[in-house]
Amino acid sequence: MNVRDPFGIHRKSALSILKTTASRAAVDLTERAVEASIHAIEKSKQAVDDFDMSFSVPKNVPSFGNPQRLMEDRVWGNTAVTARGGKASHANKNSGILGEVQDRVGGLFDDRNTLPMYKDKPYAYPPSQRARPIWRRKRVLASVFLLLALLYYFGAFGRHHDTAVSSTPIWSWLSSSSESGKIADWTKRRERVVEAFTLSWDAYDRYAWGYDTFHPVSKKGDQMAPKGIGWIIVDALDTMILMNLTSRVTHARKWISTLSYDQDQDVNTFETTIRMLGGLLSAHYLSNEFPQLAPLADDDPGAPGEDLYLEKAKDLADRLVAAFDSPSGVPYASVNIGKYEGLPAHDEGGASSTAETTTLQLEFKYLAKLTGEKYFWDKAEKVMEVVDNNGVEDGLVPIYIYANDGTFRGHNIRLGSRGDSYYEYLIKQYLQTNKQEPVYLEMWEESLRGVRKHLITYTEPSGFTIIGERPDGLKGPLSPKMDHLVCFMPGTIALAATGGLTEAEAKKSPTWTKKHETDMQLARELMQTCWGMYKWMATGLAAEITYFNIANPPLPESAPHNPPAEFDEDPEAEWRKDFTVHGMDTHNLQRPETVESLFYMWRITGDIKYREWGWEMFKSFMNHTAVPDGGGFSSLSNANKVPPVMRDNMESFWLAETLKYFYLLFSPDDLLPLDKIVINTEAHPFPRFDMGQLFSTSWKRKPRDSDGKIIK
Repeated sequence: MNVRDPFGIHRKSALSILKTTASRAAVDLTERAVEASIHAIEKSKQAVDDFDMSFSVPKNVPSFGNPQRLMEDRVWGNTAVTARGGKASHANKNSGILGEVQDRVGGLFDDRNTLPMYKDKPYAYPPSQRARPIWRRKRVLASVFLLLALLYYFGAFGRHHDTAVSSTPIWSWLSSSSESGKIADWTKRRERVVEAFTLSWDAYDRYAWGYDTFHPVSKKGDQMAPKGIGWIIVDALDTMILMNLTSRVTHARKWISTLSYDQDQDVNTFETTIRMLGGLLSAHYLSNEFPQLAPLADDDPGAPGEDLYLEKAKDLADRLVAAFDSPSGVPYASVNIGKYEGLPAHDEGGASSTAETTTLQLEFKYLAKLTGEKYFWDKAEKVMEVVDNNGVEDGLVPIYIYANDGTFRGHNIRLGSRGDSYYEYLIKQYLQTNKQEPVYLEMWEESLRGVRKHLITYTEPSGFTIIGERPDGLKGPLSPKMDHLVCFMPGTIALAATGGLTEAEAKKSPTWTKKHETDMQLARELMQTCWGMYKWMATGLAAEITYFNIANPPLPESAPHNPPAEFDEDPEAEWRKDFTVHGMDTHNLQRPETVESLFYMWRITGDIKYREWGWEMFKSFMNHTAVPDGGGFSSLSNANKVPPVMRDNMESFWLAETLKYFYLLFSPDDLLPLDKIVINTEAHPFPRFDMGQLFSTSWKRKPRDSDGKIIK
């Protein structure tokens, strides 16, 4: 068998491997013993300290300097999932004095309970319950003395060495100039992506199989629910299918066959829908539409379990749909999948995130089409009507909405966290049903006009295009801040302008207008800004949040601007004055939005520079996020220093989105053609379809004035 070893795993000496394994085992056992001791002490304090830890501040929430972010980020963990029955939140195990002591022990316990992040918020799932406290187990106590000797011998009491990675390339091809001056071999580059994926997946398989989260530095996993919910396995499944990784798909499918969602567990409605429901539906689509990809040897059409992915999706959706049972029809932030019960958020007066309530529609509509269960469609569609009936100005929606009455909370408007995918799903709903629901195109175009009018401005001195924020509403000042999440916009704008056709093909259509030309120009300019966010950082990997230098008052969208075509590598280059990253925003979470837009821009414009930018970005990930000893890849706590500081967490979307988009970017254009599919916000592809006789748009927009406000 030809065993790939692109990362040099098998070239280590036996003594080195033995030493590493023994050291890892010793450290792991010590961690468990100390954790158990802390658990016992904490338990003894419970009678005095009896309060719901689900309302405390999660340890690893990104800290943002902008004052308007402080309150929402302080408490957001509670809207995702709360610990029930007075149990301590899993995310807060390291809080208090004990946590401070724990955090100082050589970094061994850093980020131990960091759970996946997506829209700038953490998750606070309760821990799995042990049948018996580990500190009572005699075997553990008997092992301590041997353990201390091993630790001393292997240097585990020294400074923790896994928080930073070497700045020296660990793979020869990263520093190779073999392609210099030649036409790039994109097939070979795509293979590098497959190799990165398999290294990540195999590390997870080896150290944390079946767990919902994976810590690649400490090489262990955590559960988000007592029995796990497949957070990584299900999310990554369709990437493996596309990459034709048959044996790994078979292994994952076998695990999924034992997966049960019948657990007394609160989950975030949005995240579970886009990742788990979306992942299962996409796996169903790909395995049926492209049976030659990762084919199953025991395929038996019509046999029990043959529609495994769809069966699991239907079971999960039946549980998630309970979130929509609010007075307004706007879904609650969380749902208990065992009790079929929607749960309002504990912060923001019970308001849900606007983006989260309006980023469920692709998944539930596709499931309705597959099953013929119209109530899935009706529940998802109702949300759009309620949101639109607020009659917001220029199509720009505040980032919170009450589930009880469907009205907005506050005036904060942004296309970053909690606002972003509302806009993304407007145009994608229009495309999903083969352009048969023009109401969503109308809403998208109205919103894009609002973005141009209220959020677009240009930086100084270079003139880059940015999308700012209006934290105090449209009448308030513009904040020159862009979450990395905003970088979904260039690709989405290009997709909307062309419908998924190439730009050259779309221009031949009689419906092509000057507006489409200006939209494509805006997409190009924003794509350049997002790439600049990578070029500005020391590692070549973008920060979570970037601020920009702008004029006062900000220049309007119509202002002339002429940014440089290239980013000068000189550390003192003029363009660098336009960008600023605050110290607390330097983390990189392996996010996909920029490579996602590069993929769309390459497919639509055919400009090779977007592929080349993607290759440079991929190499930065390989150079700076790889974990030693076959641990895979980790997100970074600080991406603006070399070597960077690691977070010891692999996000599920590293496998589900980021590496998938790299793979698609380097693939031929006929793999998942954009005019035939629609891709959800977690990079799970679904087919476009006709509504047929069963489905229709059951609502109409109310008349409104030129500003988008409803005429009464």
